[in-house]
Amino acid sequence: MPRRLTHRLLAPAAAAALLAAVLAVHSPSSADAAVPATIPLKLTNNSGRSDAVYVYTIGTLLSTGQQGWADANGTFHAWPAGGNPPTPAPDASIPGPAAGQSTTIRIPKFSGRIYFSYGQKLVFKLTTGGLVQPAVQNPTDPNHDILFNWSEYTLNDSGLWLNSTQVDMFSAPYAVGVQRSDGTTVSTGHLKSGGYNGVLNDLRGRSGGWAGLIQTRSDGTVLRALAPGHGLESGALPASVMDDYINRVWQKYASTTLTVTPFADQPNTKYFGRVSGNVMNFTNGSGAVVTSFQKPDADSVFGCHKLLDAPNDQVRGPISRTLCAGFNRSTLLVNPNQPDSSAANFYQDAVTNQYARAIHAQMADGKAYAFAFDDVGNHESLVQDGNPQQAYLTLDPFN
Repeated sequence: MPRRLTHRLLAPAAAAALLAAVLAVHSPSSADAAVPATIPLKLTNNSGRSDAVYVYTIGTLLSTGQQGWADANGTFHAWPAGGNPPTPAPDASIPGPAAGQSTTIRIPKFSGRIYFSYGQKLVFKLTTGGLVQPAVQNPTDPNHDILFNWSEYTLNDSGLWLNSTQVDMFSAPYAVGVQRSDGTTVSTGHLKSGGYNGVLNDLRGRSGGWAGLIQTRSDGTVLRALAPGHGLESGALPASVMDDYINRVWQKYASTTLTVTPFADQPNTKYFGRVSGNVMNFTNGSGAVVTSFQKPDADSVFGCHKLLDAPNDQVRGPISRTLCAGFNRSTLLVNPNQPDSSAANFYQDAVTNQYARAIHAQMADGKAYAFAFDDVGNHESLVQDGNPQQAYLTLDPFN
């Protein structure tokens, strides 16, 4: 099952789906029960920036399903009722470390996010349906001109899942880590030296609208590069940006079979896709059609949703996530057996997710969450441990 931490994480349905997936990956044992109610998170500021840093721990309390925030001690506070129009949320900010310094807070058993911002506090509001999170693709969002980013995590009785994410945007660089019970530490999310500007310069050098993903503040500060799905929404990328590749895939599999083996630990579970007109039908080993996909558009590909929807089931979802990875990485034409787990084959077509390609190329370990199912083949920037002693979030340099 996927261990995806999604950009829709704080929606109650998505949080429930994620928790179900996590529990499917790692069933609790007597050792797991030792995971305490909170664990320490060490925040280190290696950014080189002099701005004040503000930190937020926001999410869904797994024991009750309540949405809220945690203070520096890991104490949970439920959000009050919101309004229509939205009302200001309580100030959930925690003072972050100054440049060159570290501070330690505690994080509770949440499915949520750890936000950090430079220079200004983030603006959170509450509606009658819950928290309104920053939507940087919206130029009128009150957080649009703030330099910020976030990590996503789940901490429960089975352990910690903590990632660095670029599913919505590439922005202020950071890395995550976890100390295991044997004292060893693993980390991911660090860029190569010069990698921050490397990603931005790569996008600037691409024709076809990719440079339009970059958003800059009036003082010249680069704030972020939007993920391509948001680029479509904002008009930075043309809706046809993936059409040529999608059309070639559809043409190929009208006369060739696409074999999908969605579970690495179940090599005998296979599904077989063939295109008929505008539809790709998947059959099982008995020849029965198990699910079908309409020919996707760029938004469905970049977002791994809409025409490539992936429900949390055992058939359509796993096939869809495999297709999504193949489209974003442009491996479907070079390999009729998917998923293709060899990074050497990724992003080689002229028509590809150039945003994801640029980010992976600049990561120190090659791993990133540059689209929602970047965990297909374990290419995601995730740390996990069943008995975490301490978590880490390191604000990295921009140069």
